[in-house]
Formats: sequence, structure tokens, C-alpha cells
Amino acid sequence: MYADHFGFREMPFSILPDPRFLYLSKAHGMALSMLEYGVLNQAGFTVVTGEIGSGKTTLIRHLLRNVGDNLNIALINHTPREDDNLLEWLLLAFDQPAPPGESHAVLRRRFCDFVRDVAANGGRAMLIIDEAQNLMPSTLEELRMLSNMNDAVMMLQLILVGQPELSYTLSAPALRQFALRISSDFHLPPLQPAEVNQYICHRLECVGGHAGIIKRGARWLIAEETNGIPRQINILAERCLAYAYGRGLASVSRRLVCDVIGDRQRHGVFRFDPQLARAEPAYGARL
Repeated sequence: MYADHFGFREMPFSILPDPRFLYLSKAHGMALSMLEYGVLNQAGFTVVTGEIGSGKTTLIRHLLRNVGDNLNIALINHTPREDDNLLEWLLLAFDQPAPPGESHAVLRRRFCDFVRDVAANGGRAMLIIDEAQNLMPSTLEELRMLSNMNDAVMMLQLILVGQPELSYTLSAPALRQFALRISSDFHLPPLQPAEVNQYICHRLECVGGHAGIIKRGARWLIAEETNGIPRQINILAERCLAYAYGRGLASVSRRLVCDVIGDRQRHGVFRFDPQLARAEPAYGARL
């Protein structure tokens, strides 16, 4: 819609997790280093958490573009329900047959045989589960039991990615054995205001634009209103560019951002509330 108006090659603020647009803030860079550390050093379990829209999936997709050919990777984007058969999900995720009606024992043997075959051919099986906060404790325990096949050789690696609720689940006493197998973990915080400023400039430049299309004052107001959550930044910046296009403007000013926020407050189906974009201010990593 507005791409031609501003001279963009494509839309700069899509909410899709596109690794081409990855902006490595200090925290995102640390998280990526931790993920790469886990892959290269054959960490058993790796856990990444962050608020909705904090950039977790984009990081994972970037990682997948840069891993070695010796990794056989399965990505599960939709977590199994409580009554689903986890082993069927795992086999299908690795493009392995999972005939209906087979017993749990047979499916388990199928999966373990597959992982061992990968290892015998010099590779490793890596399972990445996104939205892992939806996993039931019983499912997490089953994953831990499957990892018991890692004896003298690391054959199966697991990366869990989810919202902060995942850390609460893993802290439960019943999952203490699972938690003890986590080699690397990281929580993604929101972007700092200066990072939001850089993030917006980065996205604009990725599509052939320049920072001045969204004025500095407008960028800082967007940072304030979104609490530094990338997805919320994208949504607000996208709407601001649409407003500017509709008004025939060459750039987005702070006043225009105020207009967008005001209209959304008055007429939006969902009232924009920065508190909904709230994230923990502190972060840490354990390597």
C-alpha cells in the first residue's frame, strides 16, 4: 500500500518472524550466542523465554539458517495438546512414519531407532519446540525420558522456546530432574528506548528506506508507547506509516504518532495499553 509512496522494496514492519530483519540488540545478541553455544557444544536442553512478540521465533529462524548440515532438525510450532500422542508429533516433525494405531512402545522404538541412525551417520537430531509454555508437565517429563538415550554420545538435543510461564512450569518440584538437564537458558527482555530507536532505523534501512522517514521524536514516542516489545513496535510503526501515506506526508512526525495512538484509543477494537506489552526489565544468561 504505502511501499511505493516511501520508496520501500517491501513492507518494513511486518509482524511475521522474518530473520532477514533481525535486529541484534545486546540481549538478542546474547541469546543468539547462547543458542549457538548450545548447538556447537552439544548442550542437552536449552530454554529461551520472553514476552509475546519479543523476537524469540525470529531468533530461532535465524539460527536455523546458519546451522551445520550434520543436524537433523525438527521444528514444532504448535504444541501438542494434553491428549495428543507426543511420539506421533515427534516422528512426523522429523518426517518419519507414524502409522496410526501403533502402541506407545512401538512408536518409542521407532523414534529411538531414528535418532540412533542419525547419530550412526555422524549427525545429531535436534528438536525445537516453540510455544513450549503450553506443554503439560507430563509431556515435559516424557521428553526428559526420551533424552535418556544420550549416553556417551549426544544424539538428541532439545530447544524449548516459550513465554515466561514456561520458566514457572520448569521450576515446579515435579520437574526438578528436567530443570537439572538445562545446560543453557536465557530470558529476552524488552528493548531499551535507545535500542527501539535503532530497531526502527534498522527496519527502514532493510527495505531501502532511511531513518528520517520516521522522525527521531516519533521513534522515541513509539518506544515509550510499546514498552520496547518488537511486535508492538511493528504494529504501531506500520499504522503510522499508513496514516502518513493516507495524508500524503513524506515522513512520520511525533504529532502523527499521537494522532494514531489517540485514534486507536477511541476507535480500536482493542484499546492499546502499554501494560499489555509489559515484560520483565531484567535478564540473564547461564552458559
